[in-house]
Amino acid sequence: MPQADIIAAGAVIVRKGGDVLMVHRPKYDDWSFAKGKVDRGEHVTACAVREVREETGLDVRLGRPLPDQHYRVGTRDKVVHYWVGRVVGSDDVSGYAPNDEIDEVRWVPADKAEQLLTYPRDRETLALARAVRGRTTTLVVLRHAKARARSYWRTDDRLRPLLKVGEAQAERIVPVLAAYDVRRLVSSSSNRCVQTLLPYADATARDIDTRDALSEEDATAEGVLDVVDALVEGGKRTVLCTHRPVLPDVFFTLGLADPGLEPGQMFVVHLRDGSVVATECHLVR
Repeated sequence: MPQADIIAAGAVIVRKGGDVLMVHRPKYDDWSFAKGKVDRGEHVTACAVREVREETGLDVRLGRPLPDQHYRVGTRDKVVHYWVGRVVGSDDVSGYAPNDEIDEVRWVPADKAEQLLTYPRDRETLALARAVRGRTTTLVVLRHAKARARSYWRTDDRLRPLLKVGEAQAERIVPVLAAYDVRRLVSSSSNRCVQTLLPYADATARDIDTRDALSEEDATAEGVLDVVDALVEGGKRTVLCTHRPVLPDVFFTLGLADPGLEPGQMFVVHLRDGSVVATECHLVR
């Protein structure tokens, strides 16, 4: 499918009890969900949480993805990427300061939200969001960023570092992991995997839990199964960074086909009660 002329992202923010967060735009006199255009170089996941913050004042994390909206704006094609979202911290919008772009932010019961929404496409998106039952947790499976070639590295391969382009990838991974509010960082003990997570660890003041069982040299199918099963059972929002040869065992444990990740690419697995309910794939170049 050709890329749309306008790319935007947003989230259907829900809270306990089923209320939905909605915004009113005075320019169009419409009610919708918080969303906006992707900035140059910005990842769609980062755009979604940024737009919600800018338009509502709330910090959120992304959950399950929803189907994209595709429509025309004049002569241009537009796509809006949506996720179900949850507030991180306070969900109080009483102190929101109206402005020319958004003059009202309101929590609305889901049944009334359907009536208040201006556009049929938003009512369809709301129905899909309401069909998502229960909270999910997230496991991000990440292949380490671009590393120096093995053929040019003469010492212990565990010490092989990222290339400059890989270090840049690692920096760009930060806002994507932040969009899912990843709290636990688990990595192969090899340098290139640890380096891939280091910018996010620094940005969030979190430790990296290194595991020899996820390294190329020491990984076994049984060892990988034990690590992945424990992470799934733990229920924390987690990123697991490892190597291409180890990934098939990771995905086998999750009951998924190996998608063949590129360096710096991540496969986001949404889980409820230990079962996979949705997946998505993102490449950060």
